[in-house]
Amino acid sequence: MDESQPSLEPPRYEDRSSFLVTGLTERYSYPKIEGIPAQWHRFVPHLGKIPGQAGWTTYGVCFNFDGKGNMDYMCGVEVSDASYPPPGLTQLCIAEQRYAVFCHRDHISKIGGTWEAIFSRWIPASGHKVVQAPQFEVYGKDFNPQTGNGGVNIWIPIEQ
Repeated sequence: MDESQPSLEPPRYEDRSSFLVTGLTERYSYPKIEGIPAQWHRFVPHLGKIPGQAGWTTYGVCFNFDGKGNMDYMCGVEVSDASYPPPGLTQLCIAEQRYAVFCHRDHISKIGGTWEAIFSRWIPASGHKVVQAPQFEVYGKDFNPQTGNGGVNIWIPIEQ
């Protein structure tokens, strides 16, 4: 992934109620995250077959940070209830939280640069404190997985 840092648009701020995500989870050690695109390819065949799937918006959730550069990454979808996930998939409840939401408009291969700019430039200059909670990418109806274009929103949990 391209790690060059783009300019950031100012974030919008949103309060989001808790929600449940079901998906495919793998453990990564930053900066060795090159397996994420292949993880998405393995997840896509599950779309539309997950019990309780609520729409077609997909999520890339970063969670379970250990302070040593390791994290879990889930490719998933929101689900309406905590029914048992299909074999090989897991569920994660994301608690109610306030977020700074950033728009990544470039090709998906450049999303690493946007993440890096958020954490190396925006957070130190913003006065906000990041909360120990899942951070996630939202791939909505405008995102085209075949071309990698269409925009992605990055949700960073912050103190109220």
